[in-house]
Amino acid sequence: MSDKHASRTAVMVCQARAVGDGRFGIGRFADPVAAQLLRPDERAVVEQVRAERTPADWRDRIGYGLLEAVVPVLVTRTTVIDEAVRAQGNPQLVVLGAGLDARAWRMPDLAGVEVFEVDHPASQQDKRDRVDGLEPLAKSLTYVPVDFARDSLGDALAQAGHRESLPTTWIWEGVLPYLTQPAVDATLTSLTARSAPASRLIATYSLPNRFHGLGRRILSLSTRLAGRQDPLEHEKTVSAWTPEQMRTLLSHHGFTVTADDDLSPVAEQLGLSSRRWNNLGRVVVADLPKA
Repeated sequence: MSDKHASRTAVMVCQARAVGDGRFGIGRFADPVAAQLLRPDERAVVEQVRAERTPADWRDRIGYGLLEAVVPVLVTRTTVIDEAVRAQGNPQLVVLGAGLDARAWRMPDLAGVEVFEVDHPASQQDKRDRVDGLEPLAKSLTYVPVDFARDSLGDALAQAGHRESLPTTWIWEGVLPYLTQPAVDATLTSLTARSAPASRLIATYSLPNRFHGLGRRILSLSTRLAGRQDPLEHEKTVSAWTPEQMRTLLSHHGFTVTADDDLSPVAEQLGLSSRRWNNLGRVVVADLPKA
């Protein structure tokens, strides 16, 4: 990520949601704001995929195919997370590594909720430029700039007005695979310290997959041959968990797992074929006991 732009991963996540809006999971998934957060050049491939218009140039087909392939993952996990947020109805929502997340602008369920978006300062500045003029549906929206290499998550949230006395729903989407296990544990320690009873954590994680590294190398080689930038170049996967390991990890921090969904069956329910994938990842929902 440069000091001026959102990460390419954040853009691709937003593009995938824009592709899925109005096409899949009708009644369960919707993100009409995603397309509005994209630059014109970023929207071009979205329009191609939505129209199922494969580019003539083989080099452009690489980006087209990658976006088409990640749509099932993004639409499905977004749906599961949104439903878990609605079900808990906590007065505070913290989105860790928010990227171009649009929940504060698209979810009327957040009308009574204070939303805090945590991300790198450069990413947040780019996002603020993109959302200029868009009115959030949330009760309030606070940007919390955090450079995890030097800043304290707990201190940053406290200074931003987050109240540790009120239940919080934490969204940790698409971040864990890029963190070492000690970094994950440290972040859990920080967020648990600011979590009142009945707080909820919703996180996505990847299962161990011996073929994942091969897929990443193929993508890197393909984009290099095409003279295109690898969107995952700076997003190295460094950790994965089994459901049992995830349950143990969260239990250590006082959370009880209430759901741990394999996304592949959910994708089929939403009308998304996941046959190209043997692992769409998982979404875990874990709660602290009520007072």
